[in-house]
Amino acid sequence: MGIFNSLFGNKEQTREEEKQVPWIPLVTEEQLDEIKEKSKGRTQIIFKHSTTCGISRMVLNMFSKSYDLSGEIDIYFLDLHAYRNVSNAVAAKFQVMHQSPQLLIIKNGETSYHTSHGAITDSDLSELV
Repeated sequence: MGIFNSLFGNKEQTREEEKQVPWIPLVTEEQLDEIKEKSKGRTQIIFKHSTTCGISRMVLNMFSKSYDLSGEIDIYFLDLHAYRNVSNAVAAKFQVMHQSPQLLIIKNGETSYHTSHGAITDSDLSELV
């Protein structure tokens, strides 16, 4: 078994090495006011995801694998199909056109950066935060 684990990796070891994004579920419009206020002291990020879109799923997986800002930011996850009203409110409150998948960085009460689709994985969050 030892040689197989060294060649192909151990499943349990792989799970431990996977990075976990500390998602905060974004489910109410009231949370947007909290995000805006909290952004005055700590960077806030919103990740909008479409559960029915293959591209959105691929970008989410790639983002999750490369995520390395634990403890530096608050990061919200929005399932835009389940919470369409919240998605619409994000667009209005933070003055961005709705897209999916979409990443917004909120600082000092305003959107300091936003992008969508494959450009999300090209974004260097460590520089943007």
